[in-house]
Amino acid sequence: MDVDGVLVGHRTAVGDGWLTGTTVVLAPPGGMVAGVDIRGGAPGTRETALLDPTATVDRVHALVLTGGSAFGLAAASGVMAELESRGVGIQVGPDPAFVVPIVPGAVVFDLARGGDFACRPGPEFGRDAARAAFAAEPAAMRAEGAIGAGTGACTGRLKGGIGQASVTLPTGITVSALVVANATGAAYDPRTGELWAARLWTDADGPVPGRPTPAERDRLAVIFTTIGAGLEAGLDPTVLGPTVSDPTVSGAADEPANGIRHTTLGVVATDAVLTKAQCTKLAAIAHDGLARAINPVHTMFDGDLFFGVSTGRGPSPDAMGLFGLLAAAADVVTRAMGRAVLAADTVTTPGGSWPGYRDLAPSALSSSSASTHSDG
Repeated sequence: MDVDGVLVGHRTAVGDGWLTGTTVVLAPPGGMVAGVDIRGGAPGTRETALLDPTATVDRVHALVLTGGSAFGLAAASGVMAELESRGVGIQVGPDPAFVVPIVPGAVVFDLARGGDFACRPGPEFGRDAARAAFAAEPAAMRAEGAIGAGTGACTGRLKGGIGQASVTLPTGITVSALVVANATGAAYDPRTGELWAARLWTDADGPVPGRPTPAERDRLAVIFTTIGAGLEAGLDPTVLGPTVSDPTVSGAADEPANGIRHTTLGVVATDAVLTKAQCTKLAAIAHDGLARAINPVHTMFDGDLFFGVSTGRGPSPDAMGLFGLLAAAADVVTRAMGRAVLAADTVTTPGGSWPGYRDLAPSALSSSSASTHSDG
């Protein structure tokens, strides 16, 4: 949201079988140039073919990131309806009301994590998230953690969610990322318990997660809970305490490691003037940032996807300016992934339990680090 003109809105559903949601990234008036890059083996998408540089349409009016797997794509219909009611879209007839909003979307797998397989986003989620974006409440747009499309997200067996990060370059160009961290791979280094993303942490992100190195007990708790490595290595689970010694708490009984239950999504936005092809490159470079924050990444059980968008309200970069912009894009994605994991609290539902990194490894964070998940 630090890119001028871009608005973010969420619809979150928790309880009574629900643990899912929808996030809408709304373009400024006139739309934004967009590209897409898909690396995962199990994507769920809508209207992404329009973003090919050879396709006719060169601007989108909103992007939808949503839970619900393929069912969740219905949320985009609600976004379209809301935009149409406001006259936003490509005019296709003599009447100004004859508009077609361009709303690409992508989904994460979070089905039944709240306990009820039928509780998944529909058109009303998209409409509500779009209305929240139009409201443009700064605190709501800056929110991170288990909200919107990140409500039911998990990374490995840690709780995942939404994270954001941004940077303004010496050229005056701003680059910002919003991610939904819902990966099959792990977000931490098993040797130290440090988040992979910590290597690119900045002062704006707060205390570095994993430095000082977590106490050995906390490190083992993270490993045991998230990937079951403790059991595989023959560790006695009782030494790790009740939080992680119960397989129903760790989520191991609910979510097999090889299940098709993930996908990380993201949007990288800039105010730089970019072409459609350059936005596609921006989306491609974003995956480099993802690969620095998750291991393994782009698996056959993930549908990893990034949108790259340009509002065109800022400078027009030369070749070296574009080089710097793309390098920064990868960095903000890495930071946003780390912030998503750090912002997520432990969640337990009838569908399972997913512990938060901060809850498992308190020794890795100072007491002031709790504030890091409220920053933009």
